[in-house]
Amino acid sequence: MTPVDAYVLSRIDGLTSAAQLAMITGMAPKTLWPILERLAREGAIERLPAAMGRPATVAQSPSEEESASGTAAASATHRRLFETKLHALPEDAREKLAVTAAEPELSALCFDPAPRVVRAVLDNPGAGLSHARLIAAHHGNAAGLEALGEKAALLQDNEVQRLLLRNQQTATPLLPRLLSRRRLAEVYQATQSRELPERNRRAALDVLRRRFAETTAEERVELVLRTEGRALAALAGLSLDGKAAALLCARPFTSMLLVENLARWPATPPLVILHLLKQPMVRRMPQLRLLLKRHPNCPPSAE
Repeated sequence: MTPVDAYVLSRIDGLTSAAQLAMITGMAPKTLWPILERLAREGAIERLPAAMGRPATVAQSPSEEESASGTAAASATHRRLFETKLHALPEDAREKLAVTAAEPELSALCFDPAPRVVRAVLDNPGAGLSHARLIAAHHGNAAGLEALGEKAALLQDNEVQRLLLRNQQTATPLLPRLLSRRRLAEVYQATQSRELPERNRRAALDVLRRRFAETTAEERVELVLRTEGRALAALAGLSLDGKAAALLCARPFTSMLLVENLARWPATPPLVILHLLKQPMVRRMPQLRLLLKRHPNCPPSAE
């Protein structure tokens, strides 16, 4: 079993669906699904998680696979061109060339480690998304990545955002901008993603906590439900307002994990505690009832 297999296995509890596992682990379905199948085949799990029709996005068509392979090959070619031909030029000469360069030199200059050159590449009239993605993935200087962050049109691309979040050198002030327009559940996913360096996951956690305190009750509840309460562990010291509590009390609860996480979160409102105690699933499980009754917000009158 690989470390990635073990990590996925540690997140399987018999209740979490495949879609939820993808969100929790930060993996794309096409990456996660073969791991789940391998775990089931090897007997590590008895069956695949619930709601399991194999995602259509998992299996790439030959044309997609060829396209991905071609992109990687082109990237390697551009890097080689920079290393063998362009890197020997003085930095001033590379910066001047970047302003007017055409392909393949323009893509090759995306691998330049000098922020001045990268900024010149981005100012080139021929620069587009493919160049922004190369810079986001491979540039190793915060100043150059900040130059990319100044290009609002390029920064709207989901792949550019993903690659910047994965880049260890992305400037800290840029990270909140990458996450500011995402739903809270997506921000939480970033805090858990193993694709992101620890520094960037911490920045995502700061965004999650700030946004949770400022956003609507509907989005807070969406985060709690979509993560089955797992996100609550990252929200210590924060709370749910009356409207969020009312939204939770307006729905039935059938997930044991969600009830457990709410029972362990110190800020769960008294109304929600009472509502959970009335759920048929909780009535059938003495351990859950005891956990809820021990909650500091459980009203003394709770049955």
